[in-house]
Amino acid sequence: MARQAKKGPPAKDRRPAKKKTSILTTENVDWIDYKDVNLLRRFMSERAKIRARRVTGNSQQQQVAVARAIRVAREMALLPYSVRQVTQRSKGRRDRDRDRDGEREMPRPDVDDATAAELEGADFEGEAEGVDADLELDAEAEAGDE
Repeated sequence: MARQAKKGPPAKDRRPAKKKTSILTTENVDWIDYKDVNLLRRFMSERAKIRARRVTGNSQQQQVAVARAIRVAREMALLPYSVRQVTQRSKGRRDRDRDRDGEREMPRPDVDDATAAELEGADFEGEAEGVDADLELDAEAEAGDE
């Protein structure tokens, strides 16, 4: 069994990790109220999960108080338990037929490459004008029948 090579610099060369300061200490918050939804949302992810202490920089007592306040606020329906995920990546071919903007490309009927190239450069404005003229003639004919 060969040992795998370590990634990154050795421990003596690493910069010491900076301790993250808590929002509660910077804003001098002594009491965390479950009704203060704006403050509690700052301790939640976009999927409504409670953020970890290492992310928020809270002390253990602060984290316990924040978690308790979030649980009470969820029970009182002030905060969501979870957020519905709107866009979901599906496995398989469905992602392949999307262009870079995320819009789906419309599937084409069985058309050979030469016809597809002609359709790409076709000017359909003249056809639309002809359809409008046909509709006007139909309307005049109906008015004349009455």
